[in-house]
Amino acid sequence: MLCHHNPHCPTADERAAMTAYVAVDHSEQGWCLLCNGVIRFEDGGAIFPDGHVAPGPASLAHVAA
Repeated sequence: MLCHHNPHCPTADERAAMTAYVAVDHSEQGWCLLCNGVIRFEDGGAIFPDGHVAPGPASLAHVAA
């Protein structure tokens, strides 16, 4: 875990994982690394440290159409 502040951010397996602080910002490339190890994309999707992927709302809208 990269989180060194207090109170600690939610871990990657908690429901609020996407609310962790940004540790590395690459918004020019459309992603950032959160201090809990989650890679968050500008479309709202994410890759979690254990390898599972959560699609963003934009991806889900495409599937529903």
